[in-house]
Order: sequence, then structure tokens, then C-alpha cells
Amino acid sequence: MACVSPDGKPTGSGTKMLRAIKSGAGFPEEIAKDTGLPIFRVRSGLRELTQAGLVELKSDNYVLTENGSELIE
Repeated sequence: MACVSPDGKPTGSGTKMLRAIKSGAGFPEEIAKDTGLPIFRVRSGLRELTQAGLVELKSDNYVLTENGSELIE
């Protein structure tokens, strides 16, 4: 299950992950707990979201980029 669709927008699971990050979950384990997604799905989703420019890793924490914030508002 992809977290980013071919048009660059987050899928349902991608949106869940972005919302969890926005609410303060920054580590994969926290994101998995907040979203109910399996940790392996969260880790692969974070790679996709990072490649799409929607999140970035800062000091071992994932944070939304400006593009990521705009897509979930």
C-alpha cells in the first residue's frame, strides 16, 4: 500500500501519517501507535513521504515540510 499516489498527493495511509506527525508524533513507533498502522508500513511510508518532499528527518524526528503541511490543511 503506497503512501503517495502517482500525482504526488498522500493516500489515505499517507494522510494518517502526516496528521500524526502534525500532532507531534515524530518517531516511527509513535506514528504507528497514533495511526494504528504496522511499524513496517510506517517505515516504508516515511521513506515515500520523504522522497515526495512532504516530511523530512530532523534530529531523529520526522517533521512536516511546508508542502506536507499544505496538503493536510
